[in-house]
Amino acid sequence: MRYDPIDKSLFTENRRRLSEILKPQSLVILNANDFMPTNADGTMGFKQNSDLFYLSGIDQEETILLLSPHHPDEKYREVLFLRETNELIAVWEGEKLSKDQAREVSGIKTIYWTHQFDRIFSDIIFVAETVYLNTNEHTRNSSLVQTRESRYITDFKENYPLHNLSRLAPLMHQLRAIKQPVEIELMQKACDITKLGFDRLLKFVKPGVQEFEIEAELLHEFVRNRSKGFAYQPIVASGANACVLHYIQNEKTCKDGDVLLLDVAAEYANYASDLTRSIPVNGRFTKRQREVYDAVLRVFKHAKSMLVTGNIWDEYHTEVGKIMESELIGLGLITKDDITKQDPEWPAYKKYFPHGTSHFLGLDVHDVGNKYQRFEPGMVFTCEPGIYIREEGLGIRLENNILITSNGNIDLMEHIAIEAEEIEDLMNR
Repeated sequence: MRYDPIDKSLFTENRRRLSEILKPQSLVILNANDFMPTNADGTMGFKQNSDLFYLSGIDQEETILLLSPHHPDEKYREVLFLRETNELIAVWEGEKLSKDQAREVSGIKTIYWTHQFDRIFSDIIFVAETVYLNTNEHTRNSSLVQTRESRYITDFKENYPLHNLSRLAPLMHQLRAIKQPVEIELMQKACDITKLGFDRLLKFVKPGVQEFEIEAELLHEFVRNRSKGFAYQPIVASGANACVLHYIQNEKTCKDGDVLLLDVAAEYANYASDLTRSIPVNGRFTKRQREVYDAVLRVFKHAKSMLVTGNIWDEYHTEVGKIMESELIGLGLITKDDITKQDPEWPAYKKYFPHGTSHFLGLDVHDVGNKYQRFEPGMVFTCEPGIYIREEGLGIRLENNILITSNGNIDLMEHIAIEAEEIEDLMNR
């Protein structure tokens, strides 16, 4: 892979932490993601199953990981199956991992080829009492595509109907929510690459530039710094486009007097960063734009200060809502009477700030975690308030990535310009 090698101790430690919370005589089965088809013989780019990567570091298709910590034969306690290369694959796709290379990446000693799976699996499955199978249990998941994991669950139930099945996802959510030091380093690297892209576009943006040209500038900078590219579909939204929360067409011309909302960030070694900035296309905010920008920035700073150990999701978002109410009143967008008459299920401020303030961040942009769990050291959240005034064609959002520690929090994007004066200064140098 283009990213620098990751210390295999991360994956060894992740497997150890998982083993500690498994039921006795258990077996964990994880499959790699599929290559998703496009048309004819085309495929989309490969994205590894995040849980499999978290436990092995293997970034290759057709991989299977078995963990059976209490198996009587020590060599079967951690087993990795890989796609075996051959001359045809080497010519058309390039070499696949050798067994020695996979051992170096993962720290797993016992490795077989995928075509050997059935024979080896029979030696492992019949001493297991509980089998953990994996599914995508993210609260936002709405995919209609059948995954390799879901196909495997169907096959397993047919072939082994009397085994006790358990859900792996809750355990992985618990573990992945707390980032290890190496993970934080990788996320910081993604943030650093994102900064390089943002600094580059500040010199590039001007009236007449196309939104997709800005996207291209960012991609150039990300890839040249060992990222695969964007951590998610980039949003480059000028003027009224910024009021569409998931605007991804990136096809319009940036006009003099508009504000450009950029929700764009790099990945690194499969770890995501997530940045949003709002900048004036001509390099100077108008008075009204600056009023709204400063209001969002004040909410951002208040919200960021509440991302600390011991706080909890719903209470945090309730408090951010109260701060946003005050700012929207100051901007003349809502009144105290609007608040008095509001529907508690959809507060008045939601007209101009309809989304949440934070989400978990890690191997996935909307990473896994339990919203009912109090914040703990090692958790990483976005902080991203915004105000969207459709009648004015103005949308402003600001977003950084925040690491919670035992002594407050650390802003992983603190080195990226966010103050209005700093943005204007950098654009006009």
